[in-house]
Amino acid sequence: MKIVFLDSATMGDTPLSPISSLGDLKCYPRSSAAEASERVGECEVLIVNKVKVDRALLDAAPKLRLVCEAATGVNNIDTALCASRGIAVRNVAAYSTESVVQTTFMHVLSLLGCAPYLDAVVKDGRYSRSGIFTDVSQRIVEADGKTVGIVGMGTIGRRVAAVAEAFGMNVIYYSTSGTNHCTDYPAVTLDELLELSDVVSVHAPLNERTAGLIGAAELRKMKPTAFVVNLGRGGIVDEKALAEAVDGGVIAGAALDVFTEEPLPADHPLLRVKHPERFRFSPHTAWASDEARRRLVAGIAANISAFIGK
Repeated sequence: MKIVFLDSATMGDTPLSPISSLGDLKCYPRSSAAEASERVGECEVLIVNKVKVDRALLDAAPKLRLVCEAATGVNNIDTALCASRGIAVRNVAAYSTESVVQTTFMHVLSLLGCAPYLDAVVKDGRYSRSGIFTDVSQRIVEADGKTVGIVGMGTIGRRVAAVAEAFGMNVIYYSTSGTNHCTDYPAVTLDELLELSDVVSVHAPLNERTAGLIGAAELRKMKPTAFVVNLGRGGIVDEKALAEAVDGGVIAGAALDVFTEEPLPADHPLLRVKHPERFRFSPHTAWASDEARRRLVAGIAANISAFIGK
């Protein structure tokens, strides 16, 4: 069986042996649209992470039977067209939950505790030259007693809520689907969440209900001491509006792991802010702990195995 992975570089050094044991695996670190079409002619099982599976690619893959998404979201796959051609589509759910939750609090605690400054002031010698045993020039805020507003109370949102409670935080949430299915925490409107929260943490999928959900008008409803953290999908938070709001002191800061365009363009407004110290970024790596990537590979292998009956 011919298995093709069109963007295997996204897996780093994670062993792919659970997949290669199921067939003849050919890996390409990256594939442009043109390259992808050239590489799938004999493919029976296709693995992609962010490569688009559209009509052009499917037309070039006459033997294709199964598309495996090396992630949870399948926004890059024309699932309806696949279904019409009898091509199965499988993703891997919940493999990255703990990794994303950990990264969420890495950013939240860094924002609350001003971590980069405190680290730098010791390393660059300012602390040694200060003549005083401490540096209290920066605002350090306790999580205890603060309110975290979670946008999207799915599997990841629930785990974020549980960890937030362990820090003594109060939890509220806004359901982007309109269904308040979680009864463990108060469900509120988006306006209420923005007005009440000290930290707004986004963990929703990108769809017609969430695209542009938090823009300039929404950011103005937040406390000036509050933070926005987006580990859901780029496009849910208006990045230009966010850059302006943080720079202008409308809110205190923000952290992003996901962006509307990835990788982030060098001329993007977020990289040209006047106050970079108010921001935290990570290059869409919240999903990518060692453990999560191993679980993902195992999940892809299980999907292939189940499909072919092994």
